Amino acid sequence: MSRRSLTNNRRLYLCTYDMGDDKRRTRMFQTLKDHGEHVQFSVFLCELTHPEFIQLQTLSRAILHEKEDQLILLDIGPPGLDWTQQLACIGKHWTPLVRTTIV
Repeated sequence: MSRRSLTNNRRLYLCTYDMGDDKRRTRMFQTLKDHGEHVQFSVFLCELTHPEFIQLQTLSRAILHEKEDQLILLDIGPPGLDWTQQLACIGKHWTPLVRTTIV
């Protein structure tokens, strides 16, 4: 995960990408991995402040080709919101990681 600020104004984003080029796809994977939790092949959960969200958008725009590639960023809400109750998972069961605070 990326470096976190001490403020509590973070939001959780579901990020998924579709890219045809292997080099761009690898760069996008690494960028999202630096900002969040790898959930599935091209899906990440990223807990970000607004400046981190803007930074992720800027980095992503530098990687992808807007006419060929796609990155979807869905704002799920504050990190404490239990959004998993609204999640339907078909097939292999998915369990979110338990997050703990280390001081």
